[in-house]
Amino acid sequence: MRTPVIAGNWKMHNTVQEATDLVRELKQNLSGIEGVEIIVGPPFTALCAVVSELGGSNISVAAQNVFWEEKGAFTGEIAPGMIKETGCSHAIIGHSERRQYFGETDETVNKRVKAALSAGLIPIVCVGETLEQRESGNTMNVVKKQIKGSLDGFTPSDFDSIIIAYEPVWAIGTGKTASPDQAQEVHKFIRNTISEIAGRDISQNMRILYGGSVKPDNVDEIMQQEDVDGALVGGASLKADLFTRIVNFKK
Repeated sequence: MRTPVIAGNWKMHNTVQEATDLVRELKQNLSGIEGVEIIVGPPFTALCAVVSELGGSNISVAAQNVFWEEKGAFTGEIAPGMIKETGCSHAIIGHSERRQYFGETDETVNKRVKAALSAGLIPIVCVGETLEQRESGNTMNVVKKQIKGSLDGFTPSDFDSIIIAYEPVWAIGTGKTASPDQAQEVHKFIRNTISEIAGRDISQNMRILYGGSVKPDNVDEIMQQEDVDGALVGGASLKADLFTRIVNFKK
């Protein structure tokens, strides 16, 4: 049995005060939840405050990115050890917005994942196709290339510590959502790809999350799919009541 993961990616939202207020409410709402791993991903400026507020709770904290060097003249970047020191346990890597706006590639994702693992962070590695790629029938080719490039050179024990998030770019922030059948089709393909790379046992244990306009009114059906192990939630993670309902999905 794969423990489901519900992770909230706050993107560039919430001041320190807003972030603290939100997780204080989430901590109360979700204190009795069992059998699901809950993660929030605040902006860098709020990481320390959020970790402090959530101390002793059942909610973990993820950074939204991580650099691949331990230190140096890399203005504006955050080293893995710096993130680990805040109390974060996870790092979101390779999100489509990083690929689209900031030049992220499979090669740089690979370097970030290796650095995160070395620092003891659990990477949430994002893959997904654009609308143009889907409409031209290239979804599986794109996703396979991203997975193989992003996870090249890892050992079986590395794979045990990695979470994958499938986020079709055309469904992020658009209100569009992949149908449950579409999500299942790609998730199964991802699991089969991991099996080719690292073996069936590892692929069967890997958690694969769906991301792309996940909301309270579609999470139940999405989570009923055999190979969907959770959700990477965007806008709905910014509202305590919405995120609470998503964490309390019905399978």
